[in-house]
Amino acid sequence: MTGSLPYELDIADCLGDGGDGRLTAIGLESCLAETAPALDQLRDWHRAGERPFLGLPARRDDLDMIEAAARRYHEAFDTVVVLGTGGSSLGGQCLTALKQPHLPGIQADPRVIFMENVDPTGFNELFRALDLPRTGFIVISKSGGTVETLAQFLVCLDAMRQALDADRLGNHFTIVTRAESSPLRRYAEFRRMRVLEHDPDLGGRYSALSVVGLLPAMIVGLDPIVAREGAAAVLDACLEGKPDAENGPAAGAALQVGLMRERAISATAMMSYGDRFAPFGMWFRQLWAESLGKNGLGTVPIRALGTVDQHSQLQLYLDGPNDKLFTMLYAGPGEEDRLVAPESQSESELDWLIGRSLGELLEASYRATSDTLVAAGRPVRRFVLPVLDARAMGAMMMHFMLETVIAAHLLGVDPFNQPAVEQGKILTRRYMTKLTPRLGN
Repeated sequence: MTGSLPYELDIADCLGDGGDGRLTAIGLESCLAETAPALDQLRDWHRAGERPFLGLPARRDDLDMIEAAARRYHEAFDTVVVLGTGGSSLGGQCLTALKQPHLPGIQADPRVIFMENVDPTGFNELFRALDLPRTGFIVISKSGGTVETLAQFLVCLDAMRQALDADRLGNHFTIVTRAESSPLRRYAEFRRMRVLEHDPDLGGRYSALSVVGLLPAMIVGLDPIVAREGAAAVLDACLEGKPDAENGPAAGAALQVGLMRERAISATAMMSYGDRFAPFGMWFRQLWAESLGKNGLGTVPIRALGTVDQHSQLQLYLDGPNDKLFTMLYAGPGEEDRLVAPESQSESELDWLIGRSLGELLEASYRATSDTLVAAGRPVRRFVLPVLDARAMGAMMMHFMLETVIAAHLLGVDPFNQPAVEQGKILTRRYMTKLTPRLGN
């Protein structure tokens, strides 16, 4: 799947004669044929305006509202803290990483920080580092009742209440939630906080190109139209394409499910090269696991980062069980490269490295690791992006959302629900209610 898309995709090294861990051509063709009804369903949803993630690439009517909120945060605050978890956070992290430094302690203007967990240590560190009067908060929960997000919000609200006059408090918070009444929305209305609407039909893990992911990314300068245009290019090619190997999302789903059926592949490892790609593996992990892990089915998503995990996971990948599909992602440096300069102390053993660049080493490592996995009989597909920008990220997100939905069709599961996690939520609340309150009511 190439042409006008911002990436090149090669699946040739996923295919073999059946003597190793790769999929046979017959197995691929069989699964590809099964994707035809899924493609028809996607076309029907798209024409009918159902499944909002399919309509987001063409939308423009919501951008003025998001842009106004982003501009206000950019101008008013030095730091913006995004409170949310799972799909309320991971897509925004992917997009924001394209436009701000990823290393801790390097200040952006403003810097966007994502707080996903409820570990008190993290919040203690956060409050020690913040100038609270110059800090804004974005609170994201589709339901308005996500317990972790509510706890984060109330802790931050208490800290801000101690730092600000009561009449200024609401100006430091924006709430993203659905229109229906909920605890979060009622708090927002009581405190006169701005509320942006979360589409009630848009699941969190499919919401990256909505206000959920775009608002934090636009604060640091990402162009939302470019991101959606990248997604539209993939969506259009998929919907207009046939159920064949040229249709990237369909081929990806067929590979994933075909390898599971034919070769007992039980895990899908995504290894991305480039630090700005790091959040993408986390976003994919949630998308794949929560959408497909049902009825005893699904494969385990693994996130790896090159070159780092060549030194932590590659031994297992090459010499452990042959039970994984490897998706290798490489993007060009995108900025000024750094040369490895000679030192006064000559080291003849390093002649092959001196005068080369870090970018060249990153690419060589990507190629070497991919080729080594292939030589070991592992199924490997490769995505190559000339540049990792908003268009490319929008395209990659749409590719994997479509691949996930098509794979769900092949497995016979619903990609838009997550019924198994509800029991844990029920028990969490039950355990909390049994505790002796530390604060008076």
